[in-house]
Amino acid sequence: MDLKHLPGHLARRFHQISSTLFDLEMSRAGIVLTPVQFAALVEVRDRPGIDQATLAGTIAYDRTTIGGVVDRLVDKGLAERFTDPADRRCKRLKLTALGLETLSRAEPLVSTSQQELVSSLTAHEQEQLIALMQKVVDALGDKSRTPRAP
Repeated sequence: MDLKHLPGHLARRFHQISSTLFDLEMSRAGIVLTPVQFAALVEVRDRPGIDQATLAGTIAYDRTTIGGVVDRLVDKGLAERFTDPADRRCKRLKLTALGLETLSRAEPLVSTSQQELVSSLTAHEQEQLIALMQKVVDALGDKSRTPRAP
């Protein structure tokens, strides 16, 4: 069995490389942020007032461990929790000014790392890769331990 022809092995390597490029860009800029924290910040910015369970679903992350991600964002002063006035048991999330500023600094860096990730491909190949990856995720995403919510 040749690992170079196993999609799962290649997906794991692709993810490792993607994470490394992300980490390099963030560390160069002095930003302490993981890819999952970045995804969470984007969703909280785009959906202010989102609750943790919904956040977990939108970024396809485990509901039991999203709490730790949110705890770290809150501890860093990037997000804050607030009580839902209609349901006092529900905690909602919003970005702080620091969270918005950090995200605005991080987004171009993420774009840079993502472009570097596919830089060995032509523009057409990049589009094909994304389309094929999305096709697999759409077809099999519900089989994941952390399916993305619709």
